Amino acid sequence: MSARETAIAALHARLQAGLAARAPAALVLRNETVPQRLPPGGLVVLRDGETAEETPLLSPLAWAVEHRAEVEVTVAGATPAARAALLDALLADIAAAIAADRTLGGAVEWAQPGSPGFEDVEVEGAAAARAALVPVTLWFTAAGSPLS
Repeated sequence: MSARETAIAALHARLQAGLAARAPAALVLRNETVPQRLPPGGLVVLRDGETAEETPLLSPLAWAVEHRAEVEVTVAGATPAARAALLDALLADIAAAIAADRTLGGAVEWAQPGSPGFEDVEVEGAAAARAALVPVTLWFTAAGSPLS
């Protein structure tokens, strides 16, 4: 498995573990579409994102990689206040999960969540929802090639 895939898989596992204790638990997926019906605990979808920067390190050849994944968090609720409270709690738990192990079990040198962007989501025939998009920067080293 490549260093990039290892890093993203480790972030996904960290999010699953960090949010598993919530009641009701959020559903944590990777690269899935948002279903019409949201789980009561919220939906967290990790998107692979893209590489922001690759810097060669010479002798032996390696690449310092800065990769930005995206974490989409979507919640439903009866009122705007309920949606805001659930979304805020999920964002705090995501930050805590990443801060608990910045190396994601040794898969990266550092993982850093960024500031979220917010959006109200309206789907015809479904309850109102609120969403946030959180960039997570992963720094890691790949041996030989950025594809390694």
